This record gives sequence, structure tokens and C-alpha cells, in this order.
Amino acid sequence: MDLDGTIVDSREAYYEAARTALCQKPPKAEAMLEIPRRLELKQSLGDIIKSDPRKFLKVYLRTFYAITPEKTKLLPNVSFTLKALSKKAKLALITMRSVTKENITKELEQFGIAKHFTHVITALDTDRPKPSPDALMECVKAVEAQICDCIIVGDSISDVKAGKAAGAKTAAVLSGLFFKKELTKEKPDLILKDINMLPNFIQ
Repeated sequence: MDLDGTIVDSREAYYEAARTALCQKPPKAEAMLEIPRRLELKQSLGDIIKSDPRKFLKVYLRTFYAITPEKTKLLPNVSFTLKALSKKAKLALITMRSVTKENITKELEQFGIAKHFTHVITALDTDRPKPSPDALMECVKAVEAQICDCIIVGDSISDVKAGKAAGAKTAAVLSGLFFKKELTKEKPDLILKDINMLPNFIQ
């Protein structure tokens, strides 16, 4: 299961990181949300960032990772959904944030949902983060499951690609930064409005 855009709303953290890192007048909100999208897709920021992109990214990412515990918030009804899901399956969290799993666990504890996850993996725990399937395969091993019985849930193209590469079922949620048209092209098994719809599809 993914973190940003799937179980937490990180938009305010994206906005604040962009405002801090940009030397020029911050762009409109839509453009500030385009920054994390392009970073995940490894696309150029040249038309948004007029300053040195390396310096920008250094400040942007440092700021984002520092403020997420304060600026993120649970998406509506997620705590109830995770409780329901945890009664049906083992839950693991895979995030592309380059922070320690201890930091992520503290954030989950702050929201009162850490107890629902049996395993947490961040970008620091794998040499090849999503869309590589490596982190997902590590989670499967840790929870002693079969990959064919697993479903990866996330809001991004990388989440779907990682799940497919691993041989897992995939569910794309529309609560994050990516659009339905983009996600549909990746042919996930499910496309859901948000994670709250997932328990209906888990036996």
C-alpha cells in the first residue's frame, strides 16, 4: 500500500516545499502539484523551475521530508478503512519517501494507524524503489504471503507498474496526483475513487 495520495493527503506539504525551494514567485497551485508528479515520472521541471534544478531539488526534498509529519493529514475515513482491511489481510506500506522507516512509523502513530501495518519499506530500504518490484517482493517475503494473493494499492503510475512487474493484483486510487486517464493506460485490475472502496473487493 502506498502512502502519499493513498492514505494521506500531502498537498499542503508539496505546496510548502515548493514555496520554500523556489526563489522566484511561486507558481499556481496546479504547477506546484506538477512538481512531485514529474519527479516520480523522472520528467523535466524546466518549464516550472527557472533556478538551478539541483539546488531546487535539494531544498525541495529536504523541506518536504521535514514538514510531512505536520503538513500531511489522513484522507477521509481512512482510519476506519484500514481497520476493516487489517481484519481481512496483512497490510504493508511502501513509500518512495527517502526517510527512515522509523520516521514513517512515527507519522503513522501520530495518525493512530501504525498498528494496522505489519511492515514498512521506504526508498532507503531498497536499491531500486518503485516502479521496480523489489520493495513489493521484500514486503511479500516479510509478511509470508504469496505474490499472487497480494494487491498493491496506490495513486501513481509507479505503483501500478511495480505491482504488475511483481505479479500482484493492482488497484489505482484517484485520491492522489495522477489522473484516471493516465492510470487507465497502465491497466490496473481496479480503479477506485479512493481506498475506502477497497474493502468491497477484498474477501
